[in-house]
Amino acid sequence: MTDLRHRLNAFVKLGSFFKGYCKYAKNKTQIEDNQHAWFVKLDEILVLAGHHNGWFTPENILYSLESWAELLTLSELESWLSDYDLTKNKPKTVALIMAGNIPLVGFHDFLSALITGNRVMVKLSSNDKILLPFIAQYLIGMEPLLKDQISFVEGKLEDFDVVIATGSDNTSRYFEHYFGSKPNIIRRNRNSVAILNGKETNDELAALGEDIFRYYGLGCRSVSKLFVPRNYNFDALFKALYPFNTIIEQHKYANNYDYNKAVYLMSLFKILENGFLMLKEDESYASPIATVFYEFYDSLEELKIRLSNEKEKIQCIVANGFMVDEVPFGHTQKPSLADYADNIDTVDFLLKT
Repeated sequence: MTDLRHRLNAFVKLGSFFKGYCKYAKNKTQIEDNQHAWFVKLDEILVLAGHHNGWFTPENILYSLESWAELLTLSELESWLSDYDLTKNKPKTVALIMAGNIPLVGFHDFLSALITGNRVMVKLSSNDKILLPFIAQYLIGMEPLLKDQISFVEGKLEDFDVVIATGSDNTSRYFEHYFGSKPNIIRRNRNSVAILNGKETNDELAALGEDIFRYYGLGCRSVSKLFVPRNYNFDALFKALYPFNTIIEQHKYANNYDYNKAVYLMSLFKILENGFLMLKEDESYASPIATVFYEFYDSLEELKIRLSNEKEKIQCIVANGFMVDEVPFGHTQKPSLADYADNIDTVDFLLKT
């Protein structure tokens, strides 16, 4: 069993490794001798992950690594953990059932379970089986005592104490059936929304493009729905989003764009589109790839009540001056360590079970 100091040190080294690798990958800077083998291996891992899952482009994987590099510093980790008494943790085996919609989507659960002094038993998504085992290998290389704390399971999960499972609304019923007898966090579908009032600056609308297009809109923190005032003019939004037009060059995204556009047109749905994004009026929160749904509102106060009543469906609300817990434009994919999925405090859960 490692102590907190060793665990923190391992993750800080990981953050430094991510930072150095991203600088190297973008600028092809000279590699320090002690990192050369790891950098070359990660080069190979990025290619392999992209072959395994076409949505995992080098750009998006590097974005994920850079985001984690900013969080895996001693000051960030200590600040995050200062709200908890880690001495209360009873070491346990935590089964982690990962999603695979965006690169390293389950890393926060992995970090939370290990940093609090538990063992992790990881069942990877078939869509993301490459990145986390490499990261575990690096962590163990930095802190060999972690070797006994990390395992990956292909088949049935057995001999665990608690479970954290992330999936869809459909798989959540399966998870509840099989894991309901154990302490658990079972996550379901969530989506993120943006509230526009028609007074947004071009910079704010351009930043919204990051919330919409990053990871091709596949994350729960990706904005898939807009709420706009009655008679809203979308011209300024389309103009601000135009710099993201190169996204259509990604063949999987382009295929989804063409398919969904054909479905809408054959169904005689009214859509607005600009060649790489479609806007469709729809009450649902979860929109298909290359589509963002929108809905008109007449009263911001009524909208607040509605979103409060439907908060179980929503991960982030992007706005400027709409509510206390809103996320600024362009920041949905940059959560802090204390921004927990489904707003369930994972560390608190682990310390109390």
